[in-house]
Amino acid sequence: MKPISKAQHLRYTEIPLPQAVVFYCEQYDIEHVVISAGSRNAPLTNGFTENPFFKTYSIVDERAAAFFALGVAQQLDRPVAILCTSGSALLNYYPAVAEAYYSSIPLVILSADRMPHRIGIGDGQTIQQEGVFGQHLAGAASLKPDVCHATNALLASNKQPHFSTNPRKKEVEELQQKHQAHNIKELQRIFTLSATAKGPVHVNIPMEEPLYGMTNTPLAFPPAPALKTTTFDPDFTALLSAWKEAKRKMILMGVSSPNPVLTSLLETLLQDPSVLVLTEKTSNFSNPNAIASIDCLMAPLELEQCGNEKELQPDLLLTLGGMIVSKKIKFFLRKYQALAHFHIDQTKANDTFYFLSKHINAPAEKTLKVLAKITQSKGDYQASILLRYRNYLKKGKAYLSKIPFSDLRAFDLIIQSLPQNTHLQVANSSPIRYMQLFDLPKGTEVYCNRGTAGIDGSTATAMGAAQINPKQTVLITGDLSFFYDINGLWHNYIPNTARIILINNQGGGIFRILPGDKDTPKYDTYFETIHSKNARNVAKHFGLHFKRVSTLWGLKRALRSFFNTSKTAKILEISTPRKLNDTVLLNYFRAMAETKN
Repeated sequence: MKPISKAQHLRYTEIPLPQAVVFYCEQYDIEHVVISAGSRNAPLTNGFTENPFFKTYSIVDERAAAFFALGVAQQLDRPVAILCTSGSALLNYYPAVAEAYYSSIPLVILSADRMPHRIGIGDGQTIQQEGVFGQHLAGAASLKPDVCHATNALLASNKQPHFSTNPRKKEVEELQQKHQAHNIKELQRIFTLSATAKGPVHVNIPMEEPLYGMTNTPLAFPPAPALKTTTFDPDFTALLSAWKEAKRKMILMGVSSPNPVLTSLLETLLQDPSVLVLTEKTSNFSNPNAIASIDCLMAPLELEQCGNEKELQPDLLLTLGGMIVSKKIKFFLRKYQALAHFHIDQTKANDTFYFLSKHINAPAEKTLKVLAKITQSKGDYQASILLRYRNYLKKGKAYLSKIPFSDLRAFDLIIQSLPQNTHLQVANSSPIRYMQLFDLPKGTEVYCNRGTAGIDGSTATAMGAAQINPKQTVLITGDLSFFYDINGLWHNYIPNTARIILINNQGGGIFRILPGDKDTPKYDTYFETIHSKNARNVAKHFGLHFKRVSTLWGLKRALRSFFNTSKTAKILEISTPRKLNDTVLLNYFRAMAETKN
């Protein structure tokens, strides 16, 4: 908890409620605030920008602003605030709010609002702002309006519920004190929740004009109480019993931030031959004895159709982290269910595979430390699956060396060219799935908005994350995702070290892999959404260096210098053949499954 500021020369909004909001944001160490332009939020904007404690960002487009803040919070792992004016501005936050909710990322939504009695009477920029995010919140604060500010404007309305007649000054002061006490309690509650619940919270702030008045004398607010340290004392009895009895233990890792302690514990567990670890790039864990590309195991296993799937079926499934990218492992584990499934997470446990036994509400490190002390079992579960997996990879590598220029070949070259210790942001749909197929350079960190897995906001998230992560930020994105989120570049915070790799296959190429009547007017227009756009003018508009390639030779040449130091950020657009990519990818998996006579 931050101590009360002793600065003597700060300026403050003269309106009590927004002054309290700014005060408690500082008290709860909510340092980063992403602000979108507006008038109703002026008291808060003035409060944040006048206080040197806060790091403020100005981003006009609220949807991009919210995803930008999401990227900042993703890297800090602590609350980041977003601030907007009243009306439909708030609704543009919703995609990022949903992503934050399902990815357990702490966002603080600060929405300026008209006074309650001004809602629904025909005033401009007014909507029903309270409760607008429904169930996609960790919590919300219900604040009461000030009655001591612009009291005459309040009394002029026949809709205001606070006074039946012209009140005496003492009546106004007493009600103001009552409202203020309520608001302080609510702000302390919601900011405490934000610091502990790992999700978005909403604070709606009603204010009356005039909005721009400032004062040198702050109001006195009580300091925030110290946050209580969360203690975990989970019951491991059922898990320990199942772990000891299981001969085939599968650990499946979803989205997780880099964690050296967790990495060390998993490496210890991998010494047990009965333990098989399946990882995704978003888990930020890799080990030679783990399955690093789930689909390079599952796809050929499916294609072989010789009953080998049962060999993979675990007795015990232990899941860590967030969302899983691979649909194939989801379908497999739903069909070949383990005897028990335990999920370790401090926020929520999704019953993704339809047989969740128990949620271990504790840090993963604490749980795995307990399991690592158990005597190792015997068996060949890990060895037999790894042998099969490595054989698939060997045949896949031979296939990769022969394929034509395509999405798959482009990703192969990109990964080979990535510098070590890269901060990698990956867009959803095709890019994150292709990324799963390759081993990454040492020290690469991978992030992706897998909470809702939408294509919106990837660019803005990457630019927000780049404000915090000291490594070079590389965004790998698809054409639809990139053009959808052009406003993710409409701000002044793009570091010159940022690199954007745009895979442009002229539409939603992933739909060519899915069932459907391809190459029909309906399919081309409404599913694959074919287009002929490129990013040259986008790059020019935002002052970014641009290079476009459409051949294998051109890509190899461009990648030689793409990650080098430059005065501006860079976009590398890779144009791949629209109708070839799906065939190349499917044949990649078929090549792995081939058996020579």
